[in-house]
Amino acid sequence: MACNVVRFVAHGRDEIQWGVLDGAIYPLEGQYPTTADFLRTGRKQAFALSRKLPGKSRAIALDQVKLLAPVTAPCQVLCQGANYRQHMVDSGMNPDDKKFNMIFNKSAASITGPTDEVVRPAHVALLDYEVELGLVIGADISEPREIHEGDLPDVIAGLVIGNDVSARDVQLPQMQFYKGKSYRSFCPVGPVLCLLEPQEFHYLNKLELQLSVNGRTRQRESSGDMVFKPAQTLSELTQIAHLNVGDLVLTGTPAGCALGIPSPLLVRLVGLLPERKKWNLFRKMQGKRSDYLQPGDVMELSIRSADGVIDLGRQRNTIVQG
Repeated sequence: MACNVVRFVAHGRDEIQWGVLDGAIYPLEGQYPTTADFLRTGRKQAFALSRKLPGKSRAIALDQVKLLAPVTAPCQVLCQGANYRQHMVDSGMNPDDKKFNMIFNKSAASITGPTDEVVRPAHVALLDYEVELGLVIGADISEPREIHEGDLPDVIAGLVIGNDVSARDVQLPQMQFYKGKSYRSFCPVGPVLCLLEPQEFHYLNKLELQLSVNGRTRQRESSGDMVFKPAQTLSELTQIAHLNVGDLVLTGTPAGCALGIPSPLLVRLVGLLPERKKWNLFRKMQGKRSDYLQPGDVMELSIRSADGVIDLGRQRNTIVQG
């Protein structure tokens, strides 16, 4: 049975702890400074505790703690772009013709907690959201490897909610994916790290991702609509990077982002303009869209299976002005 763990600090204390979440939090023994430390030496204890929970006297109520990101630095944050069918269509691509995986990364300094504020830098106007299923790596892989579906329990430790917050007016005009997506607080993660049993990996294709802003649903889609599945993506990643325990792979976002994609004809016409005029026009046109995040907006994200066996909790972050 899947085991939900959280990283937290109790009110009035400074000590960061890990615990099993089952209505309340059941703290684990020992100290695990990083996610890698926890996965290497605390994962078995978490599964054992989840199978035989102690009495309620050992439990800590959720309202007595602050939940922290269950993925910590040092780690890699590796990302897929345009990996859902409808998102590709909306971006002017044919999913059936897509022959390559779009890979980029975010800075680990962008990781923040599931209830922390997301800071919009003063120079950013086009702030976007992207709900994503996150794969937390559970094995060290230092050479190219062909990973098959049956290998996933050996490679993936668990799942998290990730939000690939993006400054579109940096990412696109400056052609800087890393910069536009890596400002501090631009990667809320958690609240739950869901550790999977081998027989539960079929849920990777059966999870519903949802994101709302101020209570209005913006994104909602099944993980089964991914074009490049986790095994294929992880195989590709091992060709170009070492994967280490505790690394995070964000698997792409569904349709419904704030970014508006112009028609192919308009793209061709705008492409004839000088670079400066082209991107000034881009900012002007995108600035008319009301879906971009503003200070005070509240994002709520969830990922779960229809039967409730897999539930990654609810992430809730408020936008503040930097």
